[in-house]
Amino acid sequence: MNDVPRRLNPAQPAEPHYREAPNNLEAEQALLGAILVNNDAYYRVSDFLKPPHFHEGLHRKIYEVASDIIRMGKTANPVTIKTFLPADQKIGDLTVAQYLARLASEAVSIINAEDYGRAIYDLALRRALIQIGEDMVNIAFDAPLDMPPQAQIEDTERRLFDLAENGRYDGGFQSFNDAVALAVDMAGAAFERDGHLSGISTGIHSLDSKMGGLQRSDLIVLAGRPGMGKTSLATNIAWNIAAAYEPEVQPDGSFKAKNGGVVGFYSLEMSSEQLATRIMSEQTEVSSSKIRRGDITEQDFEKLVGFSQTMQKVPLFIDQTGGISIAQLSARARRLKRQRGLDCLVVDYIQLMTGSGKSGENRVQEITQITTGLKALGKELNVPIIALSQLSRQVESRDDKRPQLSDLRESGSIEQDADVVMFVFREEYYVQNLEPRDMADPKYPEWEAQMEKVRGTADVIIAKQRHGPTGTVKLAFQAQFTRFADLADPSFTPYEEA
Repeated sequence: MNDVPRRLNPAQPAEPHYREAPNNLEAEQALLGAILVNNDAYYRVSDFLKPPHFHEGLHRKIYEVASDIIRMGKTANPVTIKTFLPADQKIGDLTVAQYLARLASEAVSIINAEDYGRAIYDLALRRALIQIGEDMVNIAFDAPLDMPPQAQIEDTERRLFDLAENGRYDGGFQSFNDAVALAVDMAGAAFERDGHLSGISTGIHSLDSKMGGLQRSDLIVLAGRPGMGKTSLATNIAWNIAAAYEPEVQPDGSFKAKNGGVVGFYSLEMSSEQLATRIMSEQTEVSSSKIRRGDITEQDFEKLVGFSQTMQKVPLFIDQTGGISIAQLSARARRLKRQRGLDCLVVDYIQLMTGSGKSGENRVQEITQITTGLKALGKELNVPIIALSQLSRQVESRDDKRPQLSDLRESGSIEQDADVVMFVFREEYYVQNLEPRDMADPKYPEWEAQMEKVRGTADVIIAKQRHGPTGTVKLAFQAQFTRFADLADPSFTPYEEA
């Protein structure tokens, strides 16, 4: 009976001169027979095994019909199933009804049903790998105009990553006990982690206390007007996470971040050299303007050289490609996670990205596609994504310059897709522009008092947070080093003109 489906093509030679796609018809027959005898066998494989995973077409149809009948609360057996299959179809010298009866009569115990199901599933994955490889080769030979080599690489990477992520037996419902165990494990990890946070520490304690760190799979939008310090805060957080990286070996030999993490930084606005200069200025307290002009002392140069040696060991990876599409960004992020690991992703900034759709789409649709793609990527890679965003000019026309959610530029989808929306606001920037031209002006003492009150400070306004409170966190901002810090940080000094 086991070789019946192979007789569908009687002209097939005994020893074919081609490689047959991986399959195990005997396992398919054994599983289907177990299901037909005892429908409980179906529930042992239904979470991960679907009709397309069967190699033989008739087996796919039998499993599909049996699935539908069982889900309706009815009994699936050779009698109830045969009415939904073509009666005139022949399997070798057997009719469909006779073949179903043969499957049931030679069925094995349902104890092995899950093992058979996993064998069928693994073979289906192997066939999918072969299909991806064949498609890659064929497209590379055909060289279609609408799919350049880079797009082919990205498409293949995406398909392979999808197969790697989806090719698992887990998923579906889990018991409440399992969920509680995961929650306890998360609490235990938070207890052991520096700062006792459930998420990844930003390195800024007052911000962490409000957010509980950066939570995995969250899309965190960091927005502000030009000059507010969006990129500075993003680079501060990225460096703090990467510098605190402490790997922990897992039972399978892989590494997982105990503290800090591996950071990927997409710098669409600045070059990697400019970004590195910013970070060096933040950490060495040598003004970035002095670094650019070469106006540094020997002591400053020694600081920079010493810090450059530290930077070589820090897992911070920069991609400076301008105008990158969401598809390219996703492909490169998957590659980074596969090759080096990945715990946090920073994108500077959303409005400089392009969508993956047709060029005829309007900008609102494009931004929607980008933010939706970023949110999906965060869930797929299980990492927090910090995406910077510009604000519209309407902020400047108001007396109160503090930003609001409605100021997010070009699309409401940014607010909808984001788990956290934070605004960077420096009142010092606006007060400084109001300085009277003449010190003899009667308003000058009032301006000076106001300037002294806001000098060297910045507000991070948490306007939206799905899993926590909103509010404002006041930080110190050292403009000459473009560095944010807690106000209680002893290294904080008021801004002085460099």
